[in-house]
Amino acid sequence: MTAISDCFEKLGRNQECALIPFITAGDPDLATTAAALQTLDRNGADIIELGVPYSDPLADGPVIQAAATRALERGTNLDRVLEMLQATTPSLRSPIVLLIYYNLILHRGIDKFLQQIAAAGVAGLVVPDLPLEEAPGLLEPASKMGIDLILLIAPTSSTQRIEAIARSSQGFIYLVSVTGVTGIRTEVETRVSDLLKQIRDVTGKPIGVGFGISQVSHARQVREWGADAAIVGSAFVKRLAEGTPEQGLSAIAEFCQSLKAAIATTDYSTNTHLDEQDKID
Repeated sequence: MTAISDCFEKLGRNQECALIPFITAGDPDLATTAAALQTLDRNGADIIELGVPYSDPLADGPVIQAAATRALERGTNLDRVLEMLQATTPSLRSPIVLLIYYNLILHRGIDKFLQQIAAAGVAGLVVPDLPLEEAPGLLEPASKMGIDLILLIAPTSSTQRIEAIARSSQGFIYLVSVTGVTGIRTEVETRVSDLLKQIRDVTGKPIGVGFGISQVSHARQVREWGADAAIVGSAFVKRLAEGTPEQGLSAIAEFCQSLKAAIATTDYSTNTHLDEQDKID
């Protein structure tokens, strides 16, 4: 059993929804990224998604694109991210999922890349620009290394494609809640409820919902619809980037507590701030 599967199994025994925060590596710097991983881990994150900055992030909205640009301007690259992870993951409870674009993997070579991320303690991969048809070339060697390749289902995916992705995805299935890029939105589209039911009809694998989940009420809503995980990205990236690094770390700690308290059976915060205070303009 992989670290991600084990995490979902433990949460499932308590009928608990997972919280998966996303942050961008190197924004504002890698020392702050390491501190942010530890902060999220202590404040209710179950799995943490870490984005490797890339110059052409097709799936990312303006908040995450801006974070990636800042990180690249400060010299963040894959080697430095993995060096930071190797020093940080031994202290973390939460498995790390690396979000990375396929060109960075191909440039390094699949086998070498997988060996390096395994040594750095990475448990899973999300590759937004990897189509299902090309996934076996990465999925099979990753599986042998004990690394889950998590595939994405879009709202526009056909029934046949949903079934194929559900069969192949490892760790969990990533349901994209909107047609378009990541970003902060005012509400979760109601069709997510139907998509969750459609996916549930063909698989028992955990399903995480992401893209546009930016408020406590959003996380609570996707849990009520039957999601196994709420994936929150831009709202964390924005909070971490505002003010000093210390202020950013404090902001993501509070937000993480609030989100987890809304979707868990265990209260992770003694001072939970809900809904209106968690909205970002």
